[in-house]
Amino acid sequence: MLLILDGCGGGSKPPDSTPVPTPVIHNQWMWVSGANTANAKGMYGTQGTPASGNIPGARSYAVTWTDQSGSHWLFGGYGFDSVGIDEGDLNDLWKYSGGKWTWIGGSNLKEHPGAYGTQGVAADDNIPGARYQAVGWTDPSGNLWLFGGLGIDSNGTRGHLNDLWKYSGGKWTWVSGSNTVGEYRPGVYGIKGIPASTNVPGARVDASSWVDKAGNLWLFGGEGFDSTGALGILNDLWKYGDGEWTWMSGSDAINQLGVYGTLSTPAPGNVPGARTNAVTWVDLSGNLWLFGGEGQDSDGIRCQETLICELNDMWKYSAGHWAWMGGSSRAGQQGTYGTQGSPALGNIPGARWGAVAWSDSNGNFWLFGGHGLALTTSGDLNDLWKYSDGQWTWMSGANAANQTGAYGTGGADSISMPGARDSAVGWIDSFGNLWLFGGQNFVTGANGGKQNDLWEFRP
Repeated sequence: MLLILDGCGGGSKPPDSTPVPTPVIHNQWMWVSGANTANAKGMYGTQGTPASGNIPGARSYAVTWTDQSGSHWLFGGYGFDSVGIDEGDLNDLWKYSGGKWTWIGGSNLKEHPGAYGTQGVAADDNIPGARYQAVGWTDPSGNLWLFGGLGIDSNGTRGHLNDLWKYSGGKWTWVSGSNTVGEYRPGVYGIKGIPASTNVPGARVDASSWVDKAGNLWLFGGEGFDSTGALGILNDLWKYGDGEWTWMSGSDAINQLGVYGTLSTPAPGNVPGARTNAVTWVDLSGNLWLFGGEGQDSDGIRCQETLICELNDMWKYSAGHWAWMGGSSRAGQQGTYGTQGSPALGNIPGARWGAVAWSDSNGNFWLFGGHGLALTTSGDLNDLWKYSDGQWTWMSGANAANQTGAYGTGGADSISMPGARDSAVGWIDSFGNLWLFGGQNFVTGANGGKQNDLWEFRP
């Protein structure tokens, strides 16, 4: 691995201590804060007050955003509250800025119901209910958006949600969807390509999301309810803009196979198969990209026969058409790693779900971990990949599954490495550094362990 010391200072801080100047090591992970053991409880401190001792509890399937000032936000997930005895749905809202966490809102206890207020009206008392497997967006104005997931509605009932929320000016607004889970919450699709005030995606979990250059919110797939109320895996593509949802692509029925067409060639009939837990990027031209997940490939045979449903296909959505851009049209593919640090046309990450993705200012895509297939083994992963100029480069981590973390002493050193995990979250800062938080793994226990460690990678 290439290590470059630039001596400019300002490296990561050791966990729970004050920042100290350290040399910067490029292309290396640094452990910034949080525990190096699993299932740590949250340290909330005083609401609204940043402190070096504050840290969200260990969790998976949270939602993150970055605002216009460069502060990073974390909401909910499934994990440990301030008591930390056992896991549950969370609705705590956190901000990370200046090297410190601040508990902004929501409850420091799990399983808290939603307080919806009046639809379309912001209020101090409004708060989404505890949930995980939701999706989020940041719009061009720096507002935070949240949709769906598995969680607690206004009545304290747990189930699939399709509520859309906006966080702006320190207040939540319930914008769209239902405040109850009901027996099911089907989608109202309307006419493909036509926005309508009555349109709304069905309740779902583990969907994927983007924000385009115009500030429209995009939503794809997940597990949820189709137009008939049937529960399954979805491949519908939705756009939210000017206060209305539009069904843009895919089917209004569950469990659809992928239609791949010709590699790199967009066509009206192309569409990714139904899937959950895929990752997304937006390129410099504003095109939407999708990679992997768990679900249906081109024929569904391997998933049916072997229950290996992880995917490593890569898609681009541009000018209203999907194009299959790389990876396999069949599920269950192992990774081709090549030489670490060297791009090659034959390189490709293995099939996986629950990875973390970033887009940098140079138009490169980054991918970390998830649950899937490495070179010869399967399980949770800690490999880091870069996609640039049409080629993948294996940048860091192992080409084998289920690696334990190497924490070092915190800050910059050449041995630190996040352990294998899925369902973590991440953000990218204004300097192009990648940040990774939490997730779950099956290394630390038979039922998996939740993490609350915060990591930084400086390309």
